[in-house]
Amino acid sequence: MMGVAQSGFSLAEIAARLAGVLPLAVAGDATCRVTQAGALESAEPGQITFLANPKYRPYLKTTRASAVILTPAMVDELPSGMAALLTSNPYLCYAHVVAILNPSARKNPGVHPAATVEEGAIIPASCHVGAGAWVGAGAILGERVEIHANAMIGEKVEIGADSVIYPGVSIYPGCRIGARAIIHSGAVIGADGFGFAPEGGEGGWVKIAQTGSVVIGNDVEIGANTSIDRGAIADTVIGDGVKLDNQIQIGHNCVIGEHSVIAGCVGIAGSAKIGHHVALGGAAMILGHLVITPHTEISPGSMVMSSIQEPGKYTALYPLERHDSWLKNAALLRRLEQMAKRLGALERAQKTED
Repeated sequence: MMGVAQSGFSLAEIAARLAGVLPLAVAGDATCRVTQAGALESAEPGQITFLANPKYRPYLKTTRASAVILTPAMVDELPSGMAALLTSNPYLCYAHVVAILNPSARKNPGVHPAATVEEGAIIPASCHVGAGAWVGAGAILGERVEIHANAMIGEKVEIGADSVIYPGVSIYPGCRIGARAIIHSGAVIGADGFGFAPEGGEGGWVKIAQTGSVVIGNDVEIGANTSIDRGAIADTVIGDGVKLDNQIQIGHNCVIGEHSVIAGCVGIAGSAKIGHHVALGGAAMILGHLVITPHTEISPGSMVMSSIQEPGKYTALYPLERHDSWLKNAALLRRLEQMAKRLGALERAQKTED
């Protein structure tokens, strides 16, 4: 929950707050006050905007914003009278500025009368537990943790200081959450992984008890309706600084390295090992038991079927085209193996003749 700044901040005040965080300079009127951020093409007077993507450059001439964040190389393109914050990384600067303009509104400490706290749970006085929330026996909350309405915190769960658990989150017993976590509504942490042994023949499937847990590091954000399965034997591990979008599925025993980012609707099958600083585009599919090396980027919609040992950007997409053309090309793809064999036979016959 955010609270919009009413009187705003001058560019000089913002620059002072960010001193030491990133290199920053003010161009134009340093007393210019801004109360909120806005998009370059639709910002209003009193708002600050940013220009990071060159394709939005034409909007710089028409924006109504009072100030803009951009690189020093573009300062000469500023409209007359417009103030600016100059930085080598406008998008990162924007992230800091919008946080200054929209400080988090903390919940008042205390346990709501309609909440349920089981015996042995440890809840510091600085914590907030909302109506309908349930905190299981032996759970341990750090200082200033917020448990919003109707969240479920299982037995012996540990949650680090300054974490925020939004309404409707379910954290199964024994999971451990680091400090400053943000877990959005509907997320499920620690449900059973998909583990079943076939009986063979015409038999069914026997459930394999999932005896591991989920261990989440510090400064992790988990989007709405994302599911992280508990480990089958070892733990599922989410490293420090990982950012997960909405509706992601992470299977049992997966390890997600520090500061990786994963966009919405990604599916990661069990026991996959994702290195640190990996970026997975939306709807990418990662098969189980493979390894993705650090500093790898996977394009949206890609299917990763084998381990990746070399860092870089990888794409497994077929370009969009008309359906009738796609059918013709798909038919050719089915015949590639046969065509390759025929070509090989022709080459061998040619060598024999030579």
